[in-house]
Amino acid sequence: MYKVFDLIIIGAGPAGIAAAYEAKRAGLDYVVLEKGLIANTVYNYPVGLTVFSTVNELEFEPGGLKPAREKPTREELLSYYVRFVLDNELNVRTEEAVLEVRWDENHPADETSAPLLRKEGSFAVVTSKGEYRATNVLFAIGAMDYPRTLGVSGEGLSKVHDHFRETYPWVKKKALVVGGGNSAGEAALFLAQEGAETTLAIFRADWENNDPKQGCIKYWVKQPLEEELKEHCLRLFFLGKVIEIREGEVELEGETGERAVIENDVVFVLIGSDADLTMLKGLGVETEQGKYGEVPVYDPETFETNVPGIYVAGHFTHQRHIKPAIDTAKTLVRKLAVKLKGEEARA
Repeated sequence: MYKVFDLIIIGAGPAGIAAAYEAKRAGLDYVVLEKGLIANTVYNYPVGLTVFSTVNELEFEPGGLKPAREKPTREELLSYYVRFVLDNELNVRTEEAVLEVRWDENHPADETSAPLLRKEGSFAVVTSKGEYRATNVLFAIGAMDYPRTLGVSGEGLSKVHDHFRETYPWVKKKALVVGGGNSAGEAALFLAQEGAETTLAIFRADWENNDPKQGCIKYWVKQPLEEELKEHCLRLFFLGKVIEIREGEVELEGETGERAVIENDVVFVLIGSDADLTMLKGLGVETEQGKYGEVPVYDPETFETNVPGIYVAGHFTHQRHIKPAIDTAKTLVRKLAVKLKGEEARA
């Protein structure tokens, strides 16, 4: 017989940790399953990065995050999230990938009305290390592991990367960064500042866009990038499209159709990422097109999908940034606790 959890949380990022904290406070029987490390997305930030969010946008409870300067570094934020999990003794199981979420074969849904009519404990969660049962499942997985691609010849070469971690392997090398958002801007800035011959290939509209709500390069990255341009440490290429990536060079098409072939040692394709909806769709969750791509359809008050017992947070919603992801997770777990435990959970 399998133990049946009140809630299984998939993902130990800010949303998953917040959900676990609220679940423990509410007395729910829960477990967090994370295929990587605690706060794995933050772990994959560039080494030494200063996080642009303010402290109050990153904390679970006020006063816990105490950076040396106004905004924390990657290392300070990562340490805060890890310590929060340890200090609160949250039930987080790392390096355990969720492979499948399906209906429990012992409690199948009624085929004529699925998924609206199902029995308690009807979700089976299969991982790389075992199998679990739960009455409710929260998907709080980040999107970083599912980067978008260019779809061009040569993108599979070993010199092409979809994440940027640090600058020093590329000092005095010829680096190309493709992308129009903050991640691409930061990578180009760090590379240029530390001695790489750097080209940022970007659509003109992305470079000239100054609206922070539209995913543009933030001003605290844009301004030093402009300084690097003045010092001729950085080259800007207004992109039409990438034609081909080859071992020692890259062929680009400019915004007016002209072709350019530039010598190259390393390419960073930083054009965003999308959450993997495969498991949700397999459960019958409906989706719609959102600002950042396809997202599940969910109740904006409870964050429950059209499949009862399946919840979403973070990159699976329209609230993808850290603070709204944390707030969302807290809200949905509190409401779930009231649903499961009634007035007892309100106390």
